Amino acid sequence: MTRPIAYHGSKFTIAYARDESGRFPGLEFFNQLTTSDKAKLYALFILAADHASTKNPEKFGNLGDGLFEFKSFHIRMPFAYAAAPERAVILISHGFIKKSQKAPAAEIERAGEFSRKTKRAAN
Repeated sequence: MTRPIAYHGSKFTIAYARDESGRFPGLEFFNQLTTSDKAKLYALFILAADHASTKNPEKFGNLGDGLFEFKSFHIRMPFAYAAAPERAVILISHGFIKKSQKAPAAEIERAGEFSRKTKRAAN
């Protein structure tokens, strides 16, 4: 099964990553959002994929250890850049609603575990 594509841009393709059970948590989360919230995230996908523009800290967070996040108010979607040979792919691990000032450690660890498994699979 191929990965569902969130957006195919001129510089990057944004895709939803599959978890160990074969599900796509990022896509499931995205599909549950309101139309307005989806549109806001989609605008961020366009910035990242067409313009490689992820420097705005209000819209794109750096979680450390090669992890980043799309940020739209309280909505967060962690992502990582895929390892070779898929260098032009951004993989969204999952999504969550942030309820405190900092991203919860459990959500960062969840994205980090996904990222480590993705990199091991590529090698």
